[in-house]
Amino acid sequence: MIQDATALAGAIRGGTSSAADAMQASLDAAALHEALGAIAHLDSGMGIATARAMDDERKADPGRFASRTFGGVPTLAKDLGGPFTGLPVTAGSRLFKRTGGEEDSDLARRFRDAGFCLFGLTTSPEFGLSLASEPAIGPICRNPLDPTLTAGGSSGGAAAAVGAGIVSIAHATDAGGSIRVPAACCGLVGLKPSRGAMPAGPSFGNHLGGIASELAVTRSVRDTAAVFDALSGQVRGPFADVALMPPNGRKLRIGVLTETGAAYPTSSERSGAVEAAAKSFEMAGHVIVPLAWADLESVVLASGKVFADIVSVNLAALVDSLGLDIVRAETLTQAFVMRGRDMTGTSLWDALNAAVLVSRDLWQLFDRVDVILTPMLSSAPLPIGSFPSDHGDVDLHLERMTAFAPLAALANISGFPAVTLPFGSDADGLPVPIQIMAPMSHEPLLIALAERLETEGRWQHRFPVAGLAA
Repeated sequence: MIQDATALAGAIRGGTSSAADAMQASLDAAALHEALGAIAHLDSGMGIATARAMDDERKADPGRFASRTFGGVPTLAKDLGGPFTGLPVTAGSRLFKRTGGEEDSDLARRFRDAGFCLFGLTTSPEFGLSLASEPAIGPICRNPLDPTLTAGGSSGGAAAAVGAGIVSIAHATDAGGSIRVPAACCGLVGLKPSRGAMPAGPSFGNHLGGIASELAVTRSVRDTAAVFDALSGQVRGPFADVALMPPNGRKLRIGVLTETGAAYPTSSERSGAVEAAAKSFEMAGHVIVPLAWADLESVVLASGKVFADIVSVNLAALVDSLGLDIVRAETLTQAFVMRGRDMTGTSLWDALNAAVLVSRDLWQLFDRVDVILTPMLSSAPLPIGSFPSDHGDVDLHLERMTAFAPLAALANISGFPAVTLPFGSDADGLPVPIQIMAPMSHEPLLIALAERLETEGRWQHRFPVAGLAA
């Protein structure tokens, strides 16, 4: 049996388990793996009450319960994004107190309608500014595959919780790789949806002018497909709804990038995973089109600058509008805020125009190929402490993140969808992930290609899902 949320939902729906049993198993697993630092806030009472309500519905209204894709499945929200009623988000910062909590966002309501039972918040770096999840207020989030290494960021807590089997699926957000990088670090599947595919209301500020998306990290491609189907569409947001383009069965032109330039070199094992995935697609009849770093370098570098500009201005505006005492924030966060305050209106306008040009240039590349296959990370997950926040050198921090995940921000700035999944393991048993990007609205194509790779069984989860037999 596949160890994922779909399997757990099936067990609950079929009566071989219950939502309450699954929740208790998740709570027990959370206690067992507390040292991972995956969970920043836990509310066992909320979890148990929600699970019991799902069990009551299964008995009283089985039709309604059966319509819920993930009826009774325990999950966790991220301490950034949302919000979810009753779960007080602090964005990993001491600037907010862990009290109260806003009303459900549109996405949060869809999580609940899908049948998920929430019981806590996962660890995020302060304001999501890092590809590691090690906020100064704690906890330090560690990789379940090797606790000396990062679980990634900013959805590191979500990935650690799913990788360790505390939950089978968890809410995550992605503004510069924050779904895909943690998924890649922990051997999971992570999809950054197209701009306009996911609900962003009723408050749109957290979505950073369109570069951020919310969805989940999962243990299987089928879970990613199911959660995307359950949560996407009819977004009532500032961007047009995406009309999804189903795969048409034709042979594809697969653009393959295995190297990421002298400044951001990718390890041979991770380039090898891309080559192996390309070979798999070639054997399926698709046409391989080799790409060089020069084909993407300019849009990658432009994306990094646009990301920095938008994040800085957004954070400065948030701090000023709420009257927050920025000197209580981490040193790096203070530097981002000052950077945002120093930007002129014309500089911001230049950044927004640059983002449009990134999308245009990537569209032109998609005239040559149908999808782009790349490395997700340049190396294995880095040691804890590799992305310190006790300094004010924003450029150095951004350079470190680009070196670790050179092709992460491109999908966010362009608005295009991208998915990562593990495609083998290295000599230390750590995942070697790949990434596939496609034009706007082609999530079904990405999912179909990811399913094709997943069937080869090159990666096996180390931990079972809480509530499912190993």
